[in-house]
Amino acid sequence: MRNSFQPPLDLRAGEWVEVKSKEEILGTLDANGRLDEMPFMPEMLRYCGQRLQVGKRAHKTCDPAIGIQGRRLERTVHLGNLRCDGSAHDGCQAGCLIFWKDSWLKRADAAPAGERGRSSGAAPSPGGPDFTEAALLASVKSPPQPGASEPIYSCQNTQVKFATKALPWWDARQYVEDYTSGNVKLSGLAAGLVYTTWRTLAEAGLGFGTAMRWVYDTYQRAAGGSPYPLRPYGVPDGKQTPRAELGLAVGERVRVKPYAEILATLDSRYRNRGLYFDTDYVPFTEREFRVERRIKQIIDERNGKMIRLKTDAIVLENVVCEGRYTTCRRFCPRAILPYWREIWLERVPDGAAKKD
Repeated sequence: MRNSFQPPLDLRAGEWVEVKSKEEILGTLDANGRLDEMPFMPEMLRYCGQRLQVGKRAHKTCDPAIGIQGRRLERTVHLGNLRCDGSAHDGCQAGCLIFWKDSWLKRADAAPAGERGRSSGAAPSPGGPDFTEAALLASVKSPPQPGASEPIYSCQNTQVKFATKALPWWDARQYVEDYTSGNVKLSGLAAGLVYTTWRTLAEAGLGFGTAMRWVYDTYQRAAGGSPYPLRPYGVPDGKQTPRAELGLAVGERVRVKPYAEILATLDSRYRNRGLYFDTDYVPFTEREFRVERRIKQIIDERNGKMIRLKTDAIVLENVVCEGRYTTCRRFCPRAILPYWREIWLERVPDGAAKKD
């Protein structure tokens, strides 16, 4: 493993950086195309030399492959809303937010204006033989295993569990960094604390949970907020969850159904035909969005295999997980794209859509 000799940039949300040249970045990578176990993917090469804004500091993240628990990262950020387009991974459509290590970036004011956007010509970092672009392209997948017909893929999503460390939800330092990094406003932290306290009391089995949920819902309804997210599921064990397909096309306007109607389609694991409805999807209920795309295939972060979806999975424009409710990943900046069953959506008739 190679390590960076660059001092930490300690970047904050909103700062401007320049992505280093291809040669500089390749020089930071080990024989597997990684830095501190985080892969630099071929899809990221197009951004070399570009001036971009930090969206959020990725000092923590979540990893669905190992139970959606909190994970700690060092010297890593997300740039704007730059997502992997899967072009080097045989068309994976997961659309994951890209991780950028400090060593692949420099502050935008670190180079004269006339030099921005051009290769610096800097020599690769010391530590071993130069890593090439061809090797980078070859690192994204390995040949099929014996008895298998398809390759195993490697990407940031499959490797994040190796590039991070466990982060307990009670470690208060993460919430301090949420604020000092510019990721979360003080009002957001306060709202998170209020919800956590409310949930702890409501779910403590003291006999007044129903009343507390009613008070929460009443207030949220008056304030234009979302309902209390922890509710009983609707489909009894042993029964199949319902199915309804609308044949939605890209660009169509849809409304996410009320939470109570969605709960009626979920089993005891909050799934409909295997697709999980997360509590962090609740804020999007009863709101209108456009269909961004239908998901047909994604790389399974657990084993690196390509999954081809046979059932409906819809991505909606400008809808991402915000880490509001789940304690173990509160304020996670990863902004994973939720997938929606069509049974959770309804078409908005022509002329009835709200103005954007």
